[in-house]
Amino acid sequence: MYIDHIGIAVKDLEAAIETYEKLLQTPCYKREVVESQNVETAFLQTGESKVELLGATDPESVINKFIEKKGEGMHHVAFEVDDIQAEIKRLKSEGFTLLSDSPKPGADQKQIVFLHPKSSNGVLVELCQTVKQ
Repeated sequence: MYIDHIGIAVKDLEAAIETYEKLLQTPCYKREVVESQNVETAFLQTGESKVELLGATDPESVINKFIEKKGEGMHHVAFEVDDIQAEIKRLKSEGFTLLSDSPKPGADQKQIVFLHPKSSNGVLVELCQTVKQ
């Protein structure tokens, strides 16, 4: 398990891309709309990890609701795992609360599942597994 990316909720994706390209001195290498989440993502590589900028595509998206409640900022930390099903089972047995019982398609060719922040000291944790093609 390792940190795959840090997710940052932003109001203006275009402006945020420009900011983070300057900050990290690297270009945005990928943009993707995830319809099921009502979000557009933009990825920047930094070392072995990535920064994922998250912009809402719908007023009812969880990202928009997050920004309305907490403002822009860190949304989640994502850990890449080898076997997401095994990790779901392990974490449930350890008493963690997951926001869904099974992984869902996410951005960047990943299957994803989130842990409730109350289970992880107030941090929304995403587990992700790269889908082999």
